Amino acid sequence: MFRVKKRRWVTVVVAVLVVLVVGGGAAGYALDRARSDTLAHGTRIAGVDVGGLSVGEAHAVLHRRIVRRLARPVVVVYGRHRYTLTPAAARLRVDVAGMVSAALDQSRSGSFVSRVYREATGARVETRVRLRVGYSPAAVRAFVARIARSVDRSATSAKVIPSTTSLVAVRSRNGLAVYRRGLVRVLEDRLARTRSRRVVPLPTRVVRPEVSTAGLAKRYPAFITIDRATFTLRLFRNLRFYKAYRIAVGRQGLETPAGQYEVDDKQINPSWHVPNSPWAGSLAGQIIPPGPADPIKARWLGFYNGAGIHGTDDIGSLGTAASHGCIRMSIPDVEELFDLVPLHTPIYIA
Repeated sequence: MFRVKKRRWVTVVVAVLVVLVVGGGAAGYALDRARSDTLAHGTRIAGVDVGGLSVGEAHAVLHRRIVRRLARPVVVVYGRHRYTLTPAAARLRVDVAGMVSAALDQSRSGSFVSRVYREATGARVETRVRLRVGYSPAAVRAFVARIARSVDRSATSAKVIPSTTSLVAVRSRNGLAVYRRGLVRVLEDRLARTRSRRVVPLPTRVVRPEVSTAGLAKRYPAFITIDRATFTLRLFRNLRFYKAYRIAVGRQGLETPAGQYEVDDKQINPSWHVPNSPWAGSLAGQIIPPGPADPIKARWLGFYNGAGIHGTDDIGSLGTAASHGCIRMSIPDVEELFDLVPLHTPIYIA
């Protein structure tokens, strides 16, 4: 069978050569020239069969089958919101001329004899030219960024709002963010595909808060509030009230500072570093070691500019404004408190 087909092909070629040599050269040349702008049978551009069409006809078919489809906008959907990316905004361009030219070059490939043979017999070339489409990646990214600005929502961490008598927990809230890289990839894919859907659901991801409602209590194993008006220190553990203690606060002119602080220093049997203040008299600037002359008894929990919570043996001063700005507690109470509160425990004073 192979030999028969080979013999037939050789016969045809010989016949063509004879025609060309004897008197058909001019006819073959005329045929080749007449088909110079015609795409060979079997030619497909971007999946569209344009075999046997002239260059102009191929242009028209590709505009109808390719360009018109790609000219449809891509719409990103998020709930009731619609975000439209037009081909103009994406700077989309389809190189119809380049694709047709490449297909014609392949159709005209080969020798004069082989072309005349194909044109005379209607043989197929099986040419495939891929879609040539371009767009602006920067324009696509800018479109996605505009969507993100309108959709993204920051996460809100849970927090504590203290008062002198209670702690109010404000719940956390998850945030939302557009999956930008994923959306860019989908849009670029849809822009360059004629048969893909032009409606895209917006891809998003949940943004978790740094501190969740469930994790708030663990963040605050201890919390201290101080009510100067009632001379009361309250301890909260895991945001729940634990115990109230009788205290003394700063006297007039040397008031315990109001505000929110944290325990930044803890010491057992601390020395007294006497402030360089007029009220300290001859002791100003000295360091008084633990002992009878040291008014800071048992424990020290510093929180602001030399002010702190400490024990006292002057039990009669508790429940009054008697200190030089510190918080005084009985020795058993301050020893108990010291063991219950770690460094960085918040202190709210009002």
